[in-house]
Amino acid sequence: MLLSLPNWLIHISSSLEWGIASLMMYRYGTMIGRQDVQRFGLFMIPHWIGSWFVLAYHVSGDQVPVLLDLSETVNLFGSMALLYASLNILKTTRRKGSAKILAAAGIFLISGRPQSYMGEDIFDLILQISSLVYLSFLVSLAFIRKRDPEVFSRMTIAGFWFVVVFISVTVSLMYVSSEIRGFPTLSHDDLLHGGAESLLTISNMMIIIGIHRQIKRFEKGQIASSPMG
Repeated sequence: MLLSLPNWLIHISSSLEWGIASLMMYRYGTMIGRQDVQRFGLFMIPHWIGSWFVLAYHVSGDQVPVLLDLSETVNLFGSMALLYASLNILKTTRRKGSAKILAAAGIFLISGRPQSYMGEDIFDLILQISSLVYLSFLVSLAFIRKRDPEVFSRMTIAGFWFVVVFISVTVSLMYVSSEIRGFPTLSHDDLLHGGAESLLTISNMMIIIGIHRQIKRFEKGQIASSPMG
């Protein structure tokens, strides 16, 4: 296996954190009587499953590329699920009306990327579509926050947005690792790989802290329960 023990701990931690965030979001939706928020928590699960495919890929010593392909495919559907869930929340916010969701396309050119079983062209296409969908999801969160601050805290939304920082830094470190430090892939460069993955851990922790704050606000009576579904 390519990863050191500290790097493994970072990877496992980031995966567990996302799962905890999903459970907490579902619980928060139950507490405030919002089925749409409960569904949002459930629709976080595909990304959690995708993270375990990545762990399995690293367990194989990055020798089973189909696991990485499965991860990216599951994450694509996960991003679609999150966008669908956020649009449903947007429909049920108190200030009803139509909202134009602006989409921004993110195309990441990865240097020194790991091999793909289904081919680089298809792999890149999935990454590009997934980026587009996820960024559309982020924009929808901004609309939700503006219309109904009780759904997501600023910290939670910042956590979801921080994923973009994680992706951008990871892409940059892939270039540094392969072109400057001479490693075949980022996975072989344990220091930079761990540094990049730690940003995802920070992102997930921000999401958890934000949900926790909303739960505490509800328990203090600062957020009222709702009959909305």
